[in-house]
Amino acid sequence: MATKPTFAPQLAIPHGVTDISFYIRALGAVELRRFSNDDGSIHVSELSIDGTIFHLHEETERTAVLCPDTVKATSVTIGLFVDDVHAVMEQARQAGAKIASEVTDWDYGYRQGDFVDPFGHRWMIEKAI
Repeated sequence: MATKPTFAPQLAIPHGVTDISFYIRALGAVELRRFSNDDGSIHVSELSIDGTIFHLHEETERTAVLCPDTVKATSVTIGLFVDDVHAVMEQARQAGAKIASEVTDWDYGYRQGDFVDPFGHRWMIEKAI
């Protein structure tokens, strides 16, 4: 049986992170499993937002994946389609997100707003209208 292709972003987080509750509070994520370092910090956490999986992975020297804060930029925006863009953006704001652009209805048929999470990753919350 063939597997349906799906995206599962892997987001780099700094060394020593123990609190990833932002994703639970802001996006309703559920942590499915975690691999911790000896000091209790997170090496890898697998999370799900309504069945969509993404991973947080500690930045390591052996990979070329760096945290946005390390490079002072990001080249990726994570698009998340939801039913109520305004509600999710407000939930993210309340959880501590930095709002990068307020919710706007665009002439190309999307309602979108952007925020930056505590680790520097940019999220676009969106819905086709």
